[in-house]
Amino acid sequence: MISQEMLKLGTSKSVIRELAGFGAQRAAIVGAENVLDFSLGNPSVPAPKEVQDAIVDIIKNYEPKVYHSYSSGAGHDGCRTAIAENLNKRYGTNYSKDNFIMTCGAAASLNITIKALVAEPGDEIMVLAPFFPEYTVFIAAQGGKQVLVPCKDDMQLNVEGIKEALTPKTRGIIVNSPNNPSGVVYTKEEMQELCDLLVEKEKEYGHPIYIIADEPYRELVLIDGLEVPFIPNMYKNTVVCYSWSKSLSLPGERIGYVLVPNNVDDEQLIAACGGAARALGFVCAPTLFQLVIERCVNVEPDLTVYKKNRDLLYDGLTKLGYNVAKPAGAFYLFIESPDGDSEKFSEKAKEYDMLVVPGTGFGSKAHMRLSYCVETEKCEKSLEVFEKLMKKYK
Repeated sequence: MISQEMLKLGTSKSVIRELAGFGAQRAAIVGAENVLDFSLGNPSVPAPKEVQDAIVDIIKNYEPKVYHSYSSGAGHDGCRTAIAENLNKRYGTNYSKDNFIMTCGAAASLNITIKALVAEPGDEIMVLAPFFPEYTVFIAAQGGKQVLVPCKDDMQLNVEGIKEALTPKTRGIIVNSPNNPSGVVYTKEEMQELCDLLVEKEKEYGHPIYIIADEPYRELVLIDGLEVPFIPNMYKNTVVCYSWSKSLSLPGERIGYVLVPNNVDDEQLIAACGGAARALGFVCAPTLFQLVIERCVNVEPDLTVYKKNRDLLYDGLTKLGYNVAKPAGAFYLFIESPDGDSEKFSEKAKEYDMLVVPGTGFGSKAHMRLSYCVETEKCEKSLEVFEKLMKKYK
């Protein structure tokens, strides 16, 4: 016998990966330059030179056992200390290495945190739509129950909807801002409203409700001067799940962390996260890239291309009559299909070798995700296809 639940996960299709596979097939026939592939959130901006230099220097000048050996389960002291100092400087916090567990990217961080928080079968983790589809898998795999709350029409927080969905079984709520797939940054005012609501409900229920801050796009802010609220400074029961996949263009290196502040209600939560990492086999994040992050934690991403692509696509699509929530961060557009059926639109777009992801898995069948972390030329070409498709609908 094998796990039927795991078999189902292993054989179910990922629309994103399926589209990317189709794109690879078409590229072999018509040439990669003729396939407008907006399926994967794979950064097109290379990792910064500082990262490349750090990798080369470490390999040239360190003994191999230093960068090929295990770190401690929580991670190298130097790496975690560097991260703490970076956040303390930026956000006025008082973290130390002991507040961090290094992980294999944000996916590992989220699984670790959910497993640490789900104490009993039926404990609830709230998800705000639109959302990253793997949340559903992570929550189910760690024994939780997903509770879905749609955001408002502008993709901002629906605090009233959250209030109605909260129950004594709510253990956590995943907040992803800048958001995948919409690119929206939740406003400070609405975040404060959410935090105030959770404080009120914690008193009513007699236990903490944790915000699980999924933050791989924290540094990818495309509007000058816009602040992405640092949630632990607004709400003490916050766990941060971070990754450098997007900010330093390192998705294949799988490096991130879990941050548990000292002032959370349950002082044993960091130990529970350590136990969850152990149970899930996530101890010892990649050692080489812990050493790289220790050196490069203060390096900022180059957002020039993402800003250019965002403006070109948003302005062009809205002029063509498409309804799009204006993204303030990340590198995604969430576009409403003219007939409200993103699956049909995606199929029609494939006829022109343009790949956009239907929004069904993200929590909205009416919308489709476009990842504009690609060459600007492909964004320009896509507007011609979007115009042809809109004419068909009209």
